[in-house]
Amino acid sequence: MSCAAPLLLFDLDGTLIDSAPDLAGAANDLRAHHGLQPLPYADLRPMVGTGARGMVGVAFGVLPTDERFVGLRDAFLARYAERLLDSTRVFEAMQPVLDRLDASGHRWGIVTNKAMRFAAPLVEGLGLASRAAVLIAGDSTPYAKPHPEPLLEAARRLGIAPSGCAYVGDDERDIVAGRAAGMRTLAAAWGYLGQGEPVTAWGADLVLSSPADLLNWLELA
Repeated sequence: MSCAAPLLLFDLDGTLIDSAPDLAGAANDLRAHHGLQPLPYADLRPMVGTGARGMVGVAFGVLPTDERFVGLRDAFLARYAERLLDSTRVFEAMQPVLDRLDASGHRWGIVTNKAMRFAAPLVEGLGLASRAAVLIAGDSTPYAKPHPEPLLEAARRLGIAPSGCAYVGDDERDIVAGRAAGMRTLAAAWGYLGQGEPVTAWGADLVLSSPADLLNWLELA
Protein backbone atom coordinates (compact mmCIF):
# COMPACT_ATOMS: atom_id res chain seq x y z
CA MET A 1 0.00 0.00 0.00
CA SER A 2 1.49 3.33 -0.99
CA CYS A 3 0.09 5.41 1.88
CA ALA A 4 0.02 5.10 5.65
CA ALA A 5 -2.23 2.34 6.95
CA PRO A 6 -5.57 3.85 7.94
CA LEU A 7 -7.53 3.44 11.14
CA LEU A 8 -10.17 0.81 10.45
CA LEU A 9 -13.88 1.28 11.12
CA PHE A 10 -16.09 -1.77 10.75
CA ASP A 11 -19.77 -2.27 10.17
CA LEU A 12 -21.11 -4.77 12.72
CA ASP A 13 -23.70 -7.21 11.33
CA GLY A 14 -22.35 -9.17 8.37
CA THR A 15 -18.89 -7.65 8.63
CA LEU A 16 -17.58 -8.34 12.13
CA ILE A 17 -20.31 -10.63 13.42
CA ASP A 18 -22.71 -13.21 12.05
CA SER A 19 -26.00 -12.20 13.65
CA ALA A 20 -28.20 -13.65 10.91
CA PRO A 21 -29.18 -16.81 12.83
CA ASP A 22 -30.71 -14.81 15.69
CA LEU A 23 -32.32 -12.19 13.47
CA ALA A 24 -33.77 -14.84 11.16
CA GLY A 25 -34.89 -16.80 14.21
CA ALA A 26 -36.71 -13.76 15.59
CA ALA A 27 -38.47 -13.27 12.25
CA ASN A 28 -39.60 -16.88 12.14
CA ASP A 29 -40.65 -16.76 15.80
CA LEU A 30 -42.94 -13.88 14.89
CA ARG A 31 -44.26 -15.70 11.83
CA ALA A 32 -45.09 -18.69 14.02
CA HIS A 33 -46.94 -16.38 16.41
CA HIS A 34 -49.08 -15.32 13.46
CA GLY A 35 -49.70 -18.91 12.36
CA LEU A 36 -47.28 -18.81 9.44
CA GLN A 37 -44.72 -21.40 8.40
CA PRO A 38 -41.02 -20.51 8.84
CA LEU A 39 -39.19 -19.02 5.89
CA PRO A 40 -35.97 -20.65 4.67
CA TYR A 41 -32.86 -19.19 6.25
CA ALA A 42 -31.51 -18.46 2.77
CA ASP A 43 -34.44 -16.08 2.17
CA LEU A 44 -33.86 -14.16 5.40
CA ARG A 45 -30.06 -13.94 5.57
CA PRO A 46 -29.53 -11.41 2.73
CA MET A 47 -31.91 -8.95 4.39
CA VAL A 48 -30.12 -8.79 7.74
CA GLY A 49 -28.17 -5.72 6.70
CA THR A 50 -31.39 -3.75 6.22
CA GLY A 51 -32.36 -4.17 9.89
CA ALA A 52 -35.88 -4.53 11.24
CA ARG A 53 -37.35 -2.84 8.16
CA GLY A 54 -35.91 -5.46 5.84
CA MET A 55 -36.55 -8.42 8.10
CA VAL A 56 -40.18 -7.52 8.69
CA GLY A 57 -40.55 -6.72 5.02
CA VAL A 58 -39.39 -10.12 3.82
CA ALA A 59 -41.10 -12.01 6.64
CA PHE A 60 -44.52 -10.38 6.20
CA GLY A 61 -44.45 -8.64 2.83
CA VAL A 62 -45.08 -5.21 4.34
CA LEU A 63 -43.52 -1.81 3.70
CA PRO A 64 -42.86 0.86 6.36
CA THR A 65 -45.92 2.70 5.01
CA ASP A 66 -48.18 -0.28 5.75
CA GLU A 67 -50.38 0.25 8.82
CA ARG A 68 -49.23 -3.13 10.17
CA PHE A 69 -45.55 -2.28 9.95
CA VAL A 70 -44.93 -0.52 13.28
CA GLY A 71 -46.61 -3.23 15.34
CA LEU A 72 -44.77 -5.99 13.51
CA ARG A 73 -41.46 -4.15 13.78
CA ASP A 74 -41.82 -3.64 17.52
CA ALA A 75 -42.83 -7.27 18.05
CA PHE A 76 -39.87 -8.42 15.95
CA LEU A 77 -37.43 -6.30 17.95
CA ALA A 78 -38.85 -7.62 21.23
CA ARG A 79 -38.26 -11.18 20.09
CA TYR A 80 -34.79 -10.33 18.83
CA ALA A 81 -33.86 -8.80 22.19
CA GLU A 82 -34.70 -12.10 23.86
CA ARG A 83 -32.26 -14.06 21.70
CA LEU A 84 -29.61 -11.43 21.02
CA LEU A 85 -26.63 -13.69 21.73
CA ASP A 86 -28.12 -17.16 21.35
CA SER A 87 -26.28 -17.99 18.11
CA THR A 88 -24.56 -14.73 17.13
CA ARG A 89 -20.77 -14.98 16.92
CA VAL A 90 -17.81 -13.06 15.58
CA PHE A 91 -17.11 -14.47 12.13
CA GLU A 92 -14.57 -17.25 12.63
CA ALA A 93 -12.26 -15.86 9.95
CA MET A 94 -12.45 -12.40 11.52
CA GLN A 95 -11.09 -13.50 14.90
CA PRO A 96 -7.44 -13.85 13.79
CA VAL A 97 -7.69 -10.56 11.91
CA LEU A 98 -8.76 -8.70 15.06
CA ASP A 99 -6.07 -10.52 17.04
CA ARG A 100 -3.43 -9.37 14.54
CA LEU A 101 -4.71 -5.79 14.59
CA ASP A 102 -4.60 -5.74 18.39
CA ALA A 103 -1.16 -7.31 18.52
CA SER A 104 0.22 -4.71 16.12
CA GLY A 105 -1.37 -1.83 18.03
CA HIS A 106 -3.61 -0.97 15.08
CA ARG A 107 -6.72 0.76 16.44
CA TRP A 108 -10.14 -0.10 15.08
CA GLY A 109 -13.73 0.84 15.78
CA ILE A 110 -17.33 -0.04 14.99
CA VAL A 111 -19.99 2.01 13.20
CA THR A 112 -23.37 0.33 12.87
CA ASN A 113 -26.95 1.29 12.12
CA LYS A 114 -28.06 -1.03 14.93
CA ALA A 115 -29.57 0.89 17.85
CA MET A 116 -27.29 1.19 20.87
CA ARG A 117 -29.67 -0.84 23.06
CA PHE A 118 -28.81 -3.82 20.86
CA ALA A 119 -25.29 -2.91 19.72
CA ALA A 120 -23.78 -2.31 23.17
CA PRO A 121 -24.80 -5.64 24.74
CA LEU A 122 -23.81 -7.48 21.57
CA VAL A 123 -20.36 -5.93 21.46
CA GLU A 124 -19.92 -6.51 25.20
CA GLY A 125 -21.18 -10.08 25.09
CA LEU A 126 -18.89 -11.00 22.21
CA GLY A 127 -15.82 -9.61 23.97
CA LEU A 128 -15.33 -6.69 21.59
CA ALA A 129 -16.18 -3.76 23.87
CA SER A 130 -12.75 -3.55 25.47
CA ARG A 131 -11.04 -3.93 22.10
CA ALA A 132 -12.91 -1.47 19.91
CA ALA A 133 -11.67 2.12 20.17
CA VAL A 134 -15.15 3.50 19.47
CA LEU A 135 -18.73 2.28 19.01
CA ILE A 136 -21.14 4.44 17.04
CA ALA A 137 -24.66 3.08 16.84
CA GLY A 138 -27.60 3.96 14.63
CA ASP A 139 -28.93 6.39 17.24
CA SER A 140 -25.59 7.91 18.29
CA THR A 141 -26.12 10.78 15.84
CA PRO A 142 -29.28 12.23 14.22
CA TYR A 143 -28.45 10.28 11.06
CA ALA A 144 -27.86 6.69 9.98
CA LYS A 145 -25.91 5.27 7.07
CA PRO A 146 -25.85 5.92 4.14
CA HIS A 147 -25.47 9.41 5.63
CA PRO A 148 -21.77 9.97 6.44
CA GLU A 149 -22.35 11.55 9.87
CA PRO A 150 -21.94 8.36 11.93
CA LEU A 151 -18.57 7.76 10.30
CA LEU A 152 -17.54 11.37 10.75
CA GLU A 153 -18.55 11.17 14.42
CA ALA A 154 -16.34 8.11 14.88
CA ALA A 155 -13.39 9.97 13.36
CA ARG A 156 -14.03 12.97 15.61
CA ARG A 157 -14.14 10.84 18.75
CA LEU A 158 -10.90 9.18 17.77
CA GLY A 159 -9.21 12.46 16.88
CA ILE A 160 -8.32 11.46 13.36
CA ALA A 161 -9.13 13.00 9.99
CA PRO A 162 -11.66 11.06 7.90
CA SER A 163 -9.02 10.70 5.21
CA GLY A 164 -6.99 8.68 7.71
CA CYS A 165 -9.78 6.10 8.09
CA ALA A 166 -11.09 3.19 6.06
CA TYR A 167 -14.60 1.80 6.42
CA VAL A 168 -15.30 -1.92 5.96
CA GLY A 169 -18.91 -2.95 5.31
CA ASP A 170 -21.09 -5.57 3.65
CA ASP A 171 -23.88 -3.35 2.33
CA GLU A 172 -23.88 -0.81 -0.49
CA ARG A 173 -24.94 1.94 1.91
CA ASP A 174 -21.71 1.32 3.85
CA ILE A 175 -19.71 2.18 0.79
CA VAL A 176 -21.90 5.19 0.00
CA ALA A 177 -21.43 6.48 3.56
CA GLY A 178 -17.70 5.87 3.56
CA ARG A 179 -17.15 7.65 0.27
CA ALA A 180 -19.31 10.59 1.38
CA ALA A 181 -17.24 10.82 4.57
CA GLY A 182 -14.00 10.99 2.58
CA MET A 183 -12.77 7.62 3.80
CA ARG A 184 -11.35 4.71 1.90
CA THR A 185 -13.97 2.00 1.45
CA LEU A 186 -13.63 -1.78 1.58
CA ALA A 187 -16.52 -4.10 0.72
CA ALA A 188 -16.81 -7.28 2.80
CA ALA A 189 -17.87 -9.92 0.28
CA TRP A 190 -18.33 -12.54 3.04
CA GLY A 191 -21.26 -10.59 4.46
CA TYR A 192 -24.98 -10.41 3.75
CA LEU A 193 -24.73 -8.08 0.70
CA GLY A 194 -28.46 -7.39 0.35
CA GLN A 195 -30.48 -7.88 -2.82
CA GLY A 196 -29.42 -4.84 -4.84
CA GLU A 197 -26.43 -4.34 -7.10
CA PRO A 198 -23.60 -6.90 -6.92
CA VAL A 199 -20.80 -6.05 -4.55
CA THR A 200 -18.43 -5.35 -7.45
CA ALA A 201 -20.73 -2.53 -8.61
CA TRP A 202 -20.76 -0.59 -5.33
CA GLY A 203 -17.74 1.54 -6.14
CA ALA A 204 -15.62 0.43 -3.18
CA ASP A 205 -11.90 1.02 -3.32
CA LEU A 206 -11.43 -2.72 -2.86
CA VAL A 207 -13.65 -5.80 -2.56
CA LEU A 208 -12.34 -8.15 0.12
CA SER A 209 -13.09 -11.81 -0.54
CA SER A 210 -12.22 -12.81 3.01
CA PRO A 211 -11.20 -11.09 6.26
CA ALA A 212 -7.61 -12.23 5.69
CA ASP A 213 -7.48 -10.00 2.62
CA LEU A 214 -7.71 -7.04 4.97
CA LEU A 215 -4.39 -7.92 6.59
CA ASN A 216 -2.77 -8.19 3.18
CA TRP A 217 -4.14 -4.76 2.26
CA LEU A 218 -2.73 -3.32 5.47
CA GLU A 219 0.52 -5.27 4.98
CA LEU A 220 0.07 -6.91 8.38
CA ALA A 221 -0.18 -10.51 7.16
